[in-house]
Amino acid sequence: MKASILIVDDEKDTRELMARALGVDYRVTTAPDAEQAIKALEADSSIVLLLSDVRMPGADGIQLLKAAKKLRPQLACILLTAFGTVDLAVEAMKDGADDFLTKPVDLDQLDLRVAKALKTRALEAEVESLRSELDVKHGLEDITGTSDAMQEVFRLIRQAAPTQATVLIEGPSGTGKELVAHALHALSPRANGPFVAVECAALNGNLLESELFGHEKGAFTDAVARRIGRFEAADGGTIFLDEISEIPPSTQVKLLRVLETRSFERLGSSETIHTDIRIVAACNRDLAQLVREGKFREDLYYRLAVIDIRLPALRERRGDIPLLVTRFLTEFSAANGNRVTGITPAAMKILESYDWPGNVRELRNAVERMVVLSPGGQIDVKDVPDFSRAPSVSPALQVIPAGTLEETEKARILAALEQVHGNRSRAAQVLGISRRTLYRKLDEYAKEGIQA
Repeated sequence: MKASILIVDDEKDTRELMARALGVDYRVTTAPDAEQAIKALEADSSIVLLLSDVRMPGADGIQLLKAAKKLRPQLACILLTAFGTVDLAVEAMKDGADDFLTKPVDLDQLDLRVAKALKTRALEAEVESLRSELDVKHGLEDITGTSDAMQEVFRLIRQAAPTQATVLIEGPSGTGKELVAHALHALSPRANGPFVAVECAALNGNLLESELFGHEKGAFTDAVARRIGRFEAADGGTIFLDEISEIPPSTQVKLLRVLETRSFERLGSSETIHTDIRIVAACNRDLAQLVREGKFREDLYYRLAVIDIRLPALRERRGDIPLLVTRFLTEFSAANGNRVTGITPAAMKILESYDWPGNVRELRNAVERMVVLSPGGQIDVKDVPDFSRAPSVSPALQVIPAGTLEETEKARILAALEQVHGNRSRAAQVLGISRRTLYRKLDEYAKEGIQA
C-alpha cells in the first residue's frame, strides 16, 4: 500500500509538478494553503508526510508545521522555500521539521529526501513500538504518567535497570514504590531470578534479622527448625527492602556488611553465606534528614542511594490524574462486569482538584468504589466519594508545610485524621497506608507530645 503525502503550496504549477513526480510511488493529496492543509489532515488519518512551502498567504509553512505537529505528532514534515537561509532552516528543525529544501525543487533530490524522511519516521515508530512492547512485557505498563516528573522516573528506571547498582526509591506512601522496584527487576538481567520483598516496618529487630538472614535450629526460643532468610532466597535476583528507614541500628550494621561484601551468617551459625543479589530499597521518609538527625547510618545511606529515584506525590502531577482514572475505570469495569463507559468532565474536575493524601493508591481505591457502586454509564458527580468533593474541608489541609518529607508526612497524617473525625481505620484507608503503619507513626508523634 502506498504511503500518503500531503503537498501544500500556493503556486499551482509547483504543487502539481511535485504531485506528478511523487505520485508514481505515493498517494498524493494537495492543498493551496495552511487552512486547507489542516482540513486535509483532519479528514485523512493515513497521511504520513507533510511537504509544504514556507512562504504562503495567510499562515506560513512554519505556522502550518506547528499546527500539524500538534495535531499529528508523528507526522513527517519537509519544508520548501525560495528563501533558504540557515536561520530559517534551524527554526524549522526546532519546530519539528525532518528536512528542508530550497526552490526551484530538484525532483530527484525531492524523491530521495521524501524516502529518507519516511524511512526515519518508520524506524522511530518501530523503536517506540518495541519500547512499548518491552514496557508492557516488563512492568512499566503498571506505572502511568506523562508529566515531566514521571518521565524522569521512567528515564531513571530504564538507565538503572540493566546495571547492578543499588537503588533507593523515595516518595510518599501510595506513590508506587514497589511498582518501580518490580520494573527495575523485570528490566534487568536478573529478570528470570527471584524478586523477594520485605516489609521492614512490619517486623521488630529480632524478627527482622531472622527474616533477612535466616536462622539455625535453636538459635532462639521459637527457632524449632532451620530457616532460609530472604537474602539467601533472593540469590540470583533482587531483594526489595520496603520502609528501610524502620530498621534498627543493629540491623543497619549487618545490612551495611551485606551491601559491601554480599555475605552474611544465619542467626545461630558461624558459616558465611555468599549471595548474588541486587538490593532495591524504598522509604517514605526523608532518609537524608534521618541521617542528619543521627537516626540512620550515613555510610549505609550512601551505599543504598547509589541511584536515587524520587516519586512525586499525586498532587504534584495532577495532569496525570485523568490518565490514571481512565486506566482504573477500564481495569475495574472489566473486573466487575460493569458497563461503566467513562466519566463526566464535572466529576473528573473534582478528582483533579482533590489533594489525594494517599496518592495513587487512594485514587485507585476511590475509582474502584465508584465503579462497583455505579449502575453503569458514565461516572458523574453524584458517584464521587464525599471526601473528594471538598478538598479544603479540613483546616489542616491548608497549612501543610513545605518542609522535609517527614514534616509533610506528619502534617498529612494529622490532616487526614482531622478530616475523618479521628477514625483511624478510615484515615489509614485515605492515606493509602496500613493501620499498623499509622499506629506506629502516631506512637512516634505521641512521644513528641503530639496527640491525635
